[in-house]
Amino acid sequence: MPLFYQHNINQDTKLGIWHIEEPESFFLEKVPLKRDVSHPSKRLQHLAGRYLLSYLFPDFPLEEIQIADTRQPFLATEKYHFSISHCGKYAAAIVSGNSRVGVDIERITSRIETVAGKFLTDEEAHYFNEEYAQFLEQWGLRGRVHQEFLTLIWSAKEAIFKWYGRGELDFKRHMQLEGNITMDGDSVKLPFIFEKSKKIHLGIEGRIFDEQALTLAWILT
Repeated sequence: MPLFYQHNINQDTKLGIWHIEEPESFFLEKVPLKRDVSHPSKRLQHLAGRYLLSYLFPDFPLEEIQIADTRQPFLATEKYHFSISHCGKYAAAIVSGNSRVGVDIERITSRIETVAGKFLTDEEAHYFNEEYAQFLEQWGLRGRVHQEFLTLIWSAKEAIFKWYGRGELDFKRHMQLEGNITMDGDSVKLPFIFEKSKKIHLGIEGRIFDEQALTLAWILT
């Protein structure tokens, strides 16, 4: 079973990651393919993400999924709130019966350090390049772990973008890290301020999968 990870957050909300190993035919037995997705790997990701929705909640109405102008999938009935993310051979999804949600999965590569200026505020950059970097240096963890946590910040902001669902967000101006990143077992806690029309304090959770070189971040409110 290629279910790589599952987290039952509460009785109404579940999160999962699917490791895509199956052919299209496996997913097409369960998932209606409404969109014209021509690229084979993109089509597999598309199918796997929707298959995961029904795996987490077997009564999920896949045939009722619509796509908003912002390209975000949704259910008009709001029977479930959900979010999907893809990365290589992995698809992630979060589904909730009563909470707004967002999820993002990313591959960890050295490229994150070259593009960090596009999504980190000056304060966030200082935190990672000075305060947090000193902590990592102290424990001999500067290189790889620095990339992991930079990628996790990107994942967190992508998850917030999907949670908001209306587009037109600036990743520096509208969502900012508030305070220190903390660890709670395998979970990483990331406090954020989201400010579009009003200021909202958000608690983002994440995980780093070292062996797979992946980060996962999610939000529910």
